[in-house]
Amino acid sequence: MNPGEVRNISQIYCLLPLPDPGYTKYHRMTTPGRPSLSILLVEDDSFISQMYQTKLTNLGFAVELFDNGEDAAARLGQDPLPDLLLLDIVLPKKDGFEILEELRGQDRTKNLPVILLTNLGQKPDVERGIKLGADDYIIKAHYTPTEVVEKITKVLDERKQGDTR
Repeated sequence: MNPGEVRNISQIYCLLPLPDPGYTKYHRMTTPGRPSLSILLVEDDSFISQMYQTKLTNLGFAVELFDNGEDAAARLGQDPLPDLLLLDIVLPKKDGFEILEELRGQDRTKNLPVILLTNLGQKPDVERGIKLGADDYIIKAHYTPTEVVEKITKVLDERKQGDTR
């Protein structure tokens, strides 16, 4: 095939410009020798967890999934810690509020960035999450996955700049 020659429609997509990969400091494609930022996602709804895993992985993040609070808490007791925890609240075995409270009570994890991603939207729930030390509180039904990624990158940017709790 000669340069510029297009034989089928799928080749056109290869010629289209990609979005600017510099739109966020954390948008990076997998590159050999360049580690991905890691996100631990705790979500008991398999559809939602797979959707976010696909979205985040495609953006270059390494994603580790857990479907219950007990296993997630055990993993958070091990090294290495993830760069960010994306945490549902209503979970089997141990809820997200319990996990967040435990994390903030330990020197090793007190500064771990945590975003609560939940369907609990009542004011007392939001206030409790923020009071326990969540960096952000996202109500699933109010945000698209792209908007959630924007919030993730915002929290990571703030933490990188030294804005720790």
